[in-house]
Amino acid sequence: MTSTASNQRDDDLPLKGIRVVEMSHMVMGPTCGMILGDLGADVIKVEPPRGDGTRRLLGTGAGFFRTFNRNKKSVTLDMDSAAGIEAMHRLIDSADVFIENFKPGRMKDLGIDYESVRERNPKIIYVSHKGFLQGPYEKRLALDEVVQMMAGLAYMTGPVGRPLRAGSSVNDIMGGMFGAIGVLAALFQRQHSGAGKEVQSALFENCVLLSAQHMQQYAVTGEAAAPMPSRISAWAVYDVFELANSEQMFIAATGDTQWRALCDLIQRPDLLGDPSLQTNNQRVVVREWLLQTLRETFLKLDGKKLAPELENRGIPFAPICKPEELFDDPHLKASGGMVKLTLEDGSQTDMPLLPIAMDGKRLQPRRPIAGIGEHTYEVMREFGYSDAQIDGFSHEAAEQSA
Repeated sequence: MTSTASNQRDDDLPLKGIRVVEMSHMVMGPTCGMILGDLGADVIKVEPPRGDGTRRLLGTGAGFFRTFNRNKKSVTLDMDSAAGIEAMHRLIDSADVFIENFKPGRMKDLGIDYESVRERNPKIIYVSHKGFLQGPYEKRLALDEVVQMMAGLAYMTGPVGRPLRAGSSVNDIMGGMFGAIGVLAALFQRQHSGAGKEVQSALFENCVLLSAQHMQQYAVTGEAAAPMPSRISAWAVYDVFELANSEQMFIAATGDTQWRALCDLIQRPDLLGDPSLQTNNQRVVVREWLLQTLRETFLKLDGKKLAPELENRGIPFAPICKPEELFDDPHLKASGGMVKLTLEDGSQTDMPLLPIAMDGKRLQPRRPIAGIGEHTYEVMREFGYSDAQIDGFSHEAAEQSA
């Protein structure tokens, strides 16, 4: 534990004493393991001898590993060797939870599918993160983009004819969250039944849930939901406005009280007194004209002066921020929602925490990001292996003969 680790003790956390073995990569499985680790579980991440390939991603994947792999130990096993698979069996036998997110059939090929694992450890909670739950699509490979296209989210995000994926790995992250929710429910049930359970979470079904409100809009109204850029808004003032100095700000007035407060703030008594603008529905009818006249007013206003006035008057607003600007967000810094995380090379970065507070306390990083195989000897000695035996199954065969 480093000087940047939290003073929060495992004794204070709800999953103290729960062992999780995670064999996953990229985002969805690691998110599940991170959540359980933040909640106090002892998470052991099993990586190939060269390390999880996610560690080496560039571009949009460069931040994946450090973001979703805190509070975990790292053990390396050569799963192409009989000794490595046997070591994996012993590790899983000791676990309460096993996490995987590999393509369909991979776990069965290794002999660590749910049926095989359950025979050895009937109390195991076995959580699989897949592209699709059981059904006609279950053997397809999926990506966040794939399911966003299939489930209507990309259609709803982009302009008509230009489907656009969301700007984050929303389904991967939420899929890991739902996997963790399933684990928590299965652990609770195990207290009464004594038996484990298979939990499955999937990208496609996750994304369908995100689109459910639009499905039901059609069911209620008989009219298909339009993509967000061309939607008919339920609120007249609910848009991004350009301010002075080329600033941008989202501003909304979803009720009549907010509308009156906004007109008073921006000194538009003409709008406030107009009898044709007294209700939201009246304003929606003339929304195009109304937004244009408001834009002319907002172009003259300074965002730094406007923001505190909007807050004081209870008017919803948001500056348009870039992700890198969040490092300096005053709320995240003052509330303890951004903390120092030590990386595997000893350097540090500011990292946002899970959006959960328990008794007013945030869930902290208790250990740095683990180096590749950093805890292999510590963990595997627990099962009686000698260091020479550990050397044999924690390195690739090619490395042994080198």
